[in-house]
Amino acid sequence: MVLRLALAAVVLFITVPLRAEPLVLGHFSSGDAKGWELRHFEGETRYRIVEDGGTKVLEAESEAAASSFYLEREIDLAGRPVLEWRWKIDAPLAVADERVKEGDDFAARVYVVAPGEGLFGLPTAISYVWSGSAPVGADWPNPFTSKVRMVTVESGPAGAGEWRSYRRDVREDFRRLFGLEVDELEGVAVMTDTDNSGQQARAWYGDILLRAKDGN
Repeated sequence: MVLRLALAAVVLFITVPLRAEPLVLGHFSSGDAKGWELRHFEGETRYRIVEDGGTKVLEAESEAAASSFYLEREIDLAGRPVLEWRWKIDAPLAVADERVKEGDDFAARVYVVAPGEGLFGLPTAISYVWSGSAPVGADWPNPFTSKVRMVTVESGPAGAGEWRSYRRDVREDFRRLFGLEVDELEGVAVMTDTDNSGQQARAWYGDILLRAKDGN
């Protein structure tokens, strides 16, 4: 009897799939931004670890500048395709049209970057943004490159000054926006940029992680 119970326990352990633990990509709450680096485009957005409400977060300040804070890393999406993050902004930017080059500025962005196809294929990316006016759920091609699609996850001033949290199925978004089956990423980034509009913006980013679809 004892042997049968022991064997049943082993079979149950083998047949029940193990849940993938969350993968923390940006562990800013620990005060650590190891592996993240500044990438310049125009001027320099300042990124630094600060405290907000007793929790360490990444602060970004931009004045007519654009640079991202980037983590270059091979990231397997097979067991953890859901990106989870939170952010807060002072205020959204006021631009006439975010779909043209002159208006391609956002108080807060989070990028996910997939490897290009073939030896010389350019990376493909999704930029989740806090838009000044585009409705939540809107998406469009970046005005500088068709290899990036913009997706509005927050819009307007209603939530400014508050922490807002998000979950996105990255694989599903790449499938929907590009028709691509993406099994891995080559990096993630945050970006607060104001170079095209010449405005000022300040944002805070909490931890960034990947989870399984069931939330674990």
